[in-house]
Amino acid sequence: MTGATQNVPAPPGEVRRVVLSSYLGSALEYYDFLLYGTAASLVFGPVFFSGLSPAASTIASLGTFAAGYVARPLGGVVFGHFGDRAGRKAMLVLAMTVMGVASILIGLVPPASAIGPWGAIVLVTLRVLQGIAIGGEWGGAALMALEHAEPRRRGFLAAFTNAGAPTGAVLGTLVMTLFTLLPEDEFLRWGWRVPFLLSAVMLAVGLFVRARVSESPIFRAAAERAEQEDSPPIVDVLRRPGTVVLAALACLASFALQTAFTTFGITYAVERGTARPDALLAFALGQFFAIFFILGFARLSDRVGRRPVMLCGLAATAVLVHPMFSMLAADSFAVVTAAFTLYTLCHGATYGPMAAYIAEQFGTRTRYTGASLGYQLATVLGGGFTPVVLASLYASSGSSTVPVSGFIIALALLSGVVLLRTRETKDNDLTATPPPARKPG
Repeated sequence: MTGATQNVPAPPGEVRRVVLSSYLGSALEYYDFLLYGTAASLVFGPVFFSGLSPAASTIASLGTFAAGYVARPLGGVVFGHFGDRAGRKAMLVLAMTVMGVASILIGLVPPASAIGPWGAIVLVTLRVLQGIAIGGEWGGAALMALEHAEPRRRGFLAAFTNAGAPTGAVLGTLVMTLFTLLPEDEFLRWGWRVPFLLSAVMLAVGLFVRARVSESPIFRAAAERAEQEDSPPIVDVLRRPGTVVLAALACLASFALQTAFTTFGITYAVERGTARPDALLAFALGQFFAIFFILGFARLSDRVGRRPVMLCGLAATAVLVHPMFSMLAADSFAVVTAAFTLYTLCHGATYGPMAAYIAEQFGTRTRYTGASLGYQLATVLGGGFTPVVLASLYASSGSSTVPVSGFIIALALLSGVVLLRTRETKDNDLTATPPPARKPG
C-alpha cells in the first residue's frame, strides 16, 4: 500500500468533529476512571474497609484502584481486535457505554455496614469493567484523530485524546470537591456517590457526540484494498513483541508520576495540613493547566520529534519530583497549587507526544490492537500499583517522601534509557509497515 492515502487529509469539518469527539469522549471516560482514584484516596477506605486500621484501609482501597489498571490491557486487546477488524467507531461507542454504566453502578454499591465484604467485591468487579472500557477507549480515540490528521499535525491532533484525561480529572475533582464541603458523615454516607451518578448525564452527551463522527479514512482504505488477513491482529502484534514492550517501558514513568500525584499526592497534602477541599481544588487547577501543557508539547513534537520532548519531560521529573513532594507539605494553598502545576508541566512533556509516539509504531491492520496494548501495558507497569507501592514505602519509612521520590526517579531513568534506544516516529508513513521500534546497534 502506498502513502497516498496518508497525504490526502480529510475535510477540515470532518477532522474537527473527530478531534472534538476524541477529546470529549476521553474527557468523559477519564472523569469516571480518575474520579475513582480520588474516591479511593478519600472515601473507600472508611466506607468499604472500615474494619482495618487507617493505613491498612488506605492500602486496601488503593488496591481496588489498581484492579482497573490490571484490566486495561485486556480491554485494549479485546476492543483492539474488533476495532482492527470492524472499525474504530463502533468500539468507541461500546467502550463509552461500558464505562458509563459501571460508574453509575459504583455510586450505588452499598457500604460494608450493609452488605459486609460483598461491597468491596462488587466495587472491584465494577472497577475491572472500568479498566476494560478505558483500555478500549484510548486506542480508538487516539487513532481516529491520528488517522484523520495530515502528517505535520498528527502529534497535536492525537494529543486531544490525552488532553481529555486532565479535563476529566478537573471535572471529577471539582464535583467531588463540591461534595466534600458537606459534613464528614454526610459526605461518607451519600455525598461521594453523587459524582458517580452524574455519569449518566455525561454518558448521554458523549454518545450523542460520538455517533456523529465518521470512520477513519486510513482504515476504510485498508479495508477496501482487502488487507484483512485470517490471523487475529493480536497474533501479528505478538510476532514483534519488542515494539509493544519498548513502547510500554518508554512510557511507564509518565503513568507512575500521574498516579503518584492523583492518589498519593492528594492524600499527602491533606495529611500535612491542607484542607481536603483546598487540596482537591489545587489539584484541579493543576489539571486545568495540564490541558495546555499536553497540547503544547504535542505541537512541539510535530516540529522537533516525539523523543526529544519526552526525554526532557523525564529529565525534569527526575530533578523536580522530590521538591514537588516537599511543596505539597507546605500547608499553603498557593504552594500546593504550584506543586500540582509543576507536576503537570513535567507530565505534559511526556504525555503530550505519547499518543502519536505509540500509535505511529504500528501498521493500519494492527494499530488499534498494538497501540492499545502498548499504552495499557505502560499504565499497568507504571501506574497500576504505584499508589500501593508509594503508600507502603511511605508507611515503612516513617512517613518520609525520600523513598517515594526515589521510586519515581528510578522509573524515569528506566524510561529514559529505553526511549533513547527507540527510533523517532514523527515521520513514519501510517499507510506503510513501520520500521522496527529499536534502533540498530
